[in-house]
Amino acid sequence: MYICVCNAITDKQIREAADAGARDVWDLQARLGVASNCGSCRDTAAEILQEHRSADRKAIPHVYVPAMA
Repeated sequence: MYICVCNAITDKQIREAADAGARDVWDLQARLGVASNCGSCRDTAAEILQEHRSADRKAIPHVYVPAMA
């Protein structure tokens, strides 16, 4: 789905940028051009980025490693 119509940027591209290390809307703007024209996509792009980054953190298994005595 197109998130930034001005620059033809999709939600998939935003998720891929998150996987590549984008941490905030400024990173998305530098990498993809999100919110660099009219700006109406800024909030939606930020939500997608946050949701994707949160989902990635939940997918990482927590492994218990006992301390060495």
